[in-house]
Amino acid sequence: MLGANHVRLRCMDGVLRMGRIPGSMKKKTWIREGDIVIAVPWEFQNEKADVIWKYTRLQVSWLERKGYLKG
Repeated sequence: MLGANHVRLRCMDGVLRMGRIPGSMKKKTWIREGDIVIAVPWEFQNEKADVIWKYTRLQVSWLERKGYLKG
């Protein structure tokens, strides 16, 4: 967490991006260090992204069992 609605994201393509939590998600969903999220990179600045989804613990364990995440 970097403060306000910004986070630092380590993406699966190896790029470290600055993530922005949109207002619709900011008050409903708490994002902490170590959480697995879906982030969409900006088209005009590849080093920035918008967080659009946060996985629950059950969803993360399912993704690891199926081989989608490198555990």
